[in-house]
Amino acid sequence: MQLFVNPEMNARRLNRRRFLFFSAVFALTSIATWFMADLLWRDGINRLQVGLLVLFVILFGHIAVGFCSALVGFYVVNRGGDSCRLKAEPVAGEEPVLASTAIVIPVYNEDVSRVFEGVRVIYRSLEATGRLEHFDFFILSDSDRPNQWIEEEVAWAELCKQVNGFGTIFYRKRRQAINKKAGNVADFLRRWGKNYRYMVVLDADSIMTGASLVRLVSLMEKNPQVGIIQTAPRLVFGETLYARLQAFANRLYSPLFLAGINYWQQQDGNYWGHNAIIRVQPFMDHCALPTLPGSEPFGGRILSHDFVEAALMRRAGWGVWLAADVGGSYEETPPTLIDSAKRDRRWCQGNMQHTWLLTARGFRPANRFHLLMGIMGYASSPLWLLFLILGMVEAVNDAALDRMGMFRSPDTTSFFGYRAEVPESLTLFVFTMLLLFLPKIVSVVVALGRPEEIVRFGGRMRLVGSALLEAAVSALLAPINMMFNSKFVVYTVFGQGVTWASQNRRAEEDGTDWREAIITHGPHMVVGLVWGISSYVLVPVYFWWLSPVLVGLILSIPISIFLSKAGLGRAARRAGLFLTPEETEPAPELQSLNRHLEECYRKLPPFEPLRGDYGIMQAVLDPYINAMHVALLRQRRPSEESREWFLRLRERLLREGPAGFSVKEKMALLLDADSMIWLHRELWSCPAGSLAEWWRLAMRQYNVLTATPTTALYR
Repeated sequence: MQLFVNPEMNARRLNRRRFLFFSAVFALTSIATWFMADLLWRDGINRLQVGLLVLFVILFGHIAVGFCSALVGFYVVNRGGDSCRLKAEPVAGEEPVLASTAIVIPVYNEDVSRVFEGVRVIYRSLEATGRLEHFDFFILSDSDRPNQWIEEEVAWAELCKQVNGFGTIFYRKRRQAINKKAGNVADFLRRWGKNYRYMVVLDADSIMTGASLVRLVSLMEKNPQVGIIQTAPRLVFGETLYARLQAFANRLYSPLFLAGINYWQQQDGNYWGHNAIIRVQPFMDHCALPTLPGSEPFGGRILSHDFVEAALMRRAGWGVWLAADVGGSYEETPPTLIDSAKRDRRWCQGNMQHTWLLTARGFRPANRFHLLMGIMGYASSPLWLLFLILGMVEAVNDAALDRMGMFRSPDTTSFFGYRAEVPESLTLFVFTMLLLFLPKIVSVVVALGRPEEIVRFGGRMRLVGSALLEAAVSALLAPINMMFNSKFVVYTVFGQGVTWASQNRRAEEDGTDWREAIITHGPHMVVGLVWGISSYVLVPVYFWWLSPVLVGLILSIPISIFLSKAGLGRAARRAGLFLTPEETEPAPELQSLNRHLEECYRKLPPFEPLRGDYGIMQAVLDPYINAMHVALLRQRRPSEESREWFLRLRERLLREGPAGFSVKEKMALLLDADSMIWLHRELWSCPAGSLAEWWRLAMRQYNVLTATPTTALYR
């Protein structure tokens, strides 16, 4: 590989880029602020108006950052790319230089078929490159369900047998899930980090091609001063209408934003927690997460670790780069609006914790800005809501003064709730809409200017139609997400932490049911109705200005249900709407994964009466699974008191069956090697009359189970 890179750009040139970028943000915000101040303060100034102006400046500044990123990205893309970025071009006859690399996949109660079929696809793709010997795979489980644990072990063993992956694909189950994903990766590094120069961190729904992995390692080898290279994953496998909308928007709009961000951040890039390669030794030396002051949710262990790890890596002098042009990186998106909100609840708490770190010693200004933007991604929602509420109060005051004839400027007109001349109000409105929608328009124009892109998006008319529909739906979703995020921020501020839950990644055929939608979105609809009626009665003109927000809130229940339908998503695909290049020209790895998963999901789990405790049944009953499970356990010598407790637990399990056991008791038995060996031996040697009916049923079915391929027993 021949390298064309200038990772250490001239400081003066980089500062000039950043000065121009942030000057543009400042200029746009200043112009809008001048218009807003002129509208508010024509007839004097009060505290309410000062509050409105402050909120407007913060919110508009946030919008201006996104607009300027897209604007700069258009400039970069239009001139053929940025010469100052990490990139590599193949040289004939030269093999890329690689080094030992661990592919790390933390999982927590994930769909086992999806995880291990994904590993299979990546393994085969690397095998096809001829460079598999440089890579090892680690599935790091924090699953806390007995069935899930045993299912993962069986799937690991079967996968290793099928691809000859023993010694290359490893599985580890932690005894204690401390500090969630960050703690899982840290535990891996303490145990095995010294064996590897790099690690590639993937999520349970991530896919990376062998070629992209080889390219990332080669880039690291060519750039010894770089600590992290982050790829830009594409969203794939969206079945529902919501998931397809997200994938289309990600694919069409992100190239401009990514190019713009990379233009000014350069080696001060960010880390998104997955689909990235990390230099192991500096990560171990410098990226240990601090414990924040106080208790959760604001204090304690850091929930969103990735932004902080990027800042710590930069503080130590290592580069963090965004490699948006490295293809072959994919992930999935939540299938429904409610599933997306559940994920955002966790992200919100983690990002709000970053307020502690904005003034951390030694952090680079760019990293502080990344942390601030992460906070604003959620804090902007309650600020927007507060701005709308204060705007209504101001409009009510203005209406009362109008009726009393107390304005000093009788030639002014109430427009959008404010006393102003129509042209000036309209100018500010158009200016704001321009910043919101122009990046999308430019993205469409850029795609239309590339014939190959038009074909990959389904054609000119389908691309334009999909973009218009996406813009309309995103306008309806904006107030719903505002209410979600406002609630999440308030919960965090008032000390309500979030529990660690597994993420739903599969679409249900019927989508979100009405009960869940009503419970989740009912408050949104009530707020929309009350707010709309109140504004129409008090200030009719403000009602019309607020109507785009009210429509999304009032219709939130049917919108959520409509977007969650997998059938509608497939119908949109047949109609050529929201197509992406990953669908029209899928990579072989994506085709292979889709084919394998279809085969897995067609197989039904046998023996439904035993399914509730199927994992513990297999681990105790089946000799092969029992021996494998015991071999994977870390041997520990329990105390005398613990031995007595385990003995009582074992005897009770055989005598009564697992129905009366808590999850904690089942997990304790599965974690104790002596108990698992004892249970297996006693189960096969005890008279049938001394066993619970549940175990007798399990043993009668055993011959059928052993006659069925193990991989068919699991979804």
